[in-house]
Amino acid sequence: MKKLLNSLYITTQGSYLHKERETLVVEIEGNKAGQLPIHAIANIFCFGRVMVSPALMAACGERGINLSFMTEYGRFLARVQGPQSGNVLLRRAQYRLADGAPTQVARIMIGAKIANSRQSFMRLQRNHGATATLGHTVRQLARLLEKAGRETDLNRLRGLEGEAAQIYFSRFEQLLRPDVRSGFHFSGRNKRPPTDPVNALLSFAYSLLTHELASAQQAVGLDPYVGFMHRDRPGRLSMALDMLEEFRAWWCDRFVLTLVNRKQVNEKDFVREASGSLRMKDDCRKQFLTAWQERKQVEIEHPYTKEKIPIGLLPHVQSMLLARHLRRDLEAYPAFIAR
Repeated sequence: MKKLLNSLYITTQGSYLHKERETLVVEIEGNKAGQLPIHAIANIFCFGRVMVSPALMAACGERGINLSFMTEYGRFLARVQGPQSGNVLLRRAQYRLADGAPTQVARIMIGAKIANSRQSFMRLQRNHGATATLGHTVRQLARLLEKAGRETDLNRLRGLEGEAAQIYFSRFEQLLRPDVRSGFHFSGRNKRPPTDPVNALLSFAYSLLTHELASAQQAVGLDPYVGFMHRDRPGRLSMALDMLEEFRAWWCDRFVLTLVNRKQVNEKDFVREASGSLRMKDDCRKQFLTAWQERKQVEIEHPYTKEKIPIGLLPHVQSMLLARHLRRDLEAYPAFIAR
């Protein structure tokens, strides 16, 4: 099993990262703030005005370390990518399926998304009691899950996925504790830019996980830019976005809900920009990233392999399973469905 390595998040403006022998050094205002062995790092995320030496960029490319650059507010800008790993035959199989008959894998991924979304409301029912609205939501998502399982047209599948997302987010505020809703009012999903605290947190989580998925996919030899459900677009990580659908409700949304419901963040942790968008303050972003790393260390039993693994290895495991399906070692791709 692949070892879960560290992800490094650089949020201090003016930081400078460089390579010193086999270590990564972080300097702030000319002073050494940290030093880590390069071999222990899997991902480096740089937020805002962070400088990286050419030697360190080269080392990241050679060693398959994901080096991503984001705006200070978490919007993706660019990533350093080394030579493509893996067998070219695997990527050819991925391209053939994407161009020919992607519906089977897309149907499985969309089904997993709807099932995990439904599970969120069923969990709320178990913990806090059933209501007529919750029961109706669960039944609506169950109906869409059944329809998606029979659908053979990709565009209609996308339509069912969109309908499920609309239902899910129209009821999402119920997943917030009543005593936090006044400060975290949620009236629906919005992005580019997010205009309320919950949407800002969700967008940040989705962005982080998308690039961790892309890194895992590249590591096993897949092309993260060619997907089965999301349409091709220059610069879009379509395969990473495809796989993200399996994890939105179970990983990202639940993580955000935990932060809000436990009052680890509050409405004062955000700043309104002149454009109307909302961004996290520095301390809030650091707290978010610390909790994100801690969450990745939690062990679960994988529903398909039955192995106990840290949550942070799920992107790698799912990428390996998809690669095995493309190589025809598995008859179908076993998407991640929470138990």
